[in-house]
Amino acid sequence: MKLTHYGHSAFRVDVDGAAILIDPFLSGNPSWGRGWEGPAEGATHVLLTHGHNDHLGDAAEILKATGAQLVANFEICMYLIGQGVSGDRINPGNTGGTVDCGGFTTTFVQALHSSSFNVGDGSNVYLGNPLGLVLHFPDDKTLYHMGDTDIFSDMALINELHQPQVGLVPTGDRFTMGGAVASLACRRFFKFETVVPCHYKTFGMLDQSADKFVEGMQESGTTVLVPDVGKPVEL
Repeated sequence: MKLTHYGHSAFRVDVDGAAILIDPFLSGNPSWGRGWEGPAEGATHVLLTHGHNDHLGDAAEILKATGAQLVANFEICMYLIGQGVSGDRINPGNTGGTVDCGGFTTTFVQALHSSSFNVGDGSNVYLGNPLGLVLHFPDDKTLYHMGDTDIFSDMALINELHQPQVGLVPTGDRFTMGGAVASLACRRFFKFETVVPCHYKTFGMLDQSADKFVEGMQESGTTVLVPDVGKPVEL
C-alpha cells in the first residue's frame, strides 16, 4: 500500500488494481494548492466521508475527468449527479453498509460531525450523515479513515468488527477531536500498526501541528507517521 497525504483530510491510496482518492480537497487547499490534476492521475475511485466543502473539494471535476467510481452516502451521490457526474459511476451506501468497489470493499461507519455543502450564497445543501470509511483489501492492510469526528465509545465495535491496521485520524481540534483526545481514541479502542494524523494546520483556527497527538501516542506501540505533504510513503 502506498499512501500520499495532500494536507487536511485528502489522501491517495494506491494498491494493486486501484488508485483511491479520499476527500480530495486539493485546488483550494492551502496545504497543497497545486491543483487536482496531479493527485487525480489514474484515479479509479473517489471516496467521500461527508459533504463539507473542505472534503468534497474537487470531487466533481475529478470524477468527470477520470471516470472514477464515486463511493459516498446517497445524498452526496445524488448531489454530484446534479453537478454533472455520471449516474453510472456512483456506488452509494450509508452507516453500517458495505459496498463492493471492485477489488476492495468499503464499509460506512459512524462519525460524530455534520454534513452539508455551502453553495456560496449563504445557504447550505444538506448532504446526509457524516461517515467514517473502512477499506478492506484482499492482499493488503485494512485502512480506516475516521472522517471528521469526536471520540465515541462504539469505536471499540469498529475495531472488533474490522481490526483496521492503518488509521487516518483527525487531530486539529475545534471541528474534530484534538490531538490529546485523538490519541486516547487510538490507544483505548484500536490496535493500529500505523496512524497518520490529519485535519490540522490547514486553516488558522486549527491546531498548527500534530505535536499533541504525537506526544499522546508515545509508548503506545503504534507507529505515528507524519508524512510530508504530497510525498508517497509505503505502508
